[in-house]
Amino acid sequence: MSPIKLFKNNFRDFFKKLFKKKKNARIGIYGPPNAGKTTLANRILRDWTGDAMGPVSHIEHETRSARRREGVTIKTNGHSIGLDVIDTPGLATKIDFHNFMDYEMEEDEAKRRAKEATEGVIEAVKWLDDLDGIILVMDATQDPFTQVNVTVIGNMEARKLPLLIVSNKVDMPEASPNTIMNAFPQHPMVSISALEGNNIDTLYQEIAKTFG
Repeated sequence: MSPIKLFKNNFRDFFKKLFKKKKNARIGIYGPPNAGKTTLANRILRDWTGDAMGPVSHIEHETRSARRREGVTIKTNGHSIGLDVIDTPGLATKIDFHNFMDYEMEEDEAKRRAKEATEGVIEAVKWLDDLDGIILVMDATQDPFTQVNVTVIGNMEARKLPLLIVSNKVDMPEASPNTIMNAFPQHPMVSISALEGNNIDTLYQEIAKTFG
């Protein structure tokens, strides 16, 4: 290749990189039911867009299909990161409609909810093929050594996707974030209360560090 042609190619590649818009990191929020995934998604969106992702409930599997919000820009420590946030349905190894009937649902409604929740788990698993990273939300008041948590972490490690663990609900007196930290020391972890906003700025810094 002649020096002139080489110069032209290098010049063209330089300007392509200079003006190429960096795509947003597509980040999935995962975890078991009622760990606080949607509460965290709502916190992120309200802090940076003034919007919300969706409703929350004390009943498990309130989120039964994935919700997506594109173009969320988080600014921290003089840097910014663009995210597409995907709030996924709660992962569970077994979904029994009888559990919903404990909340005074009629049997038909409970069966419908269980069916939708099962479909939601399948959808959440499919999303794993199209993500740039994972925020795994764990309830700091619960035992972290669950089949769901271990399976998700193993899956992420196999896919070599960046993983950030969020130990949620530290505002609760029975919370034990150190238990989660000791259970999965190979991954970064931030302890927060998505509901109260405790330590949320540290979370944003870690998101920028992990996914930026």
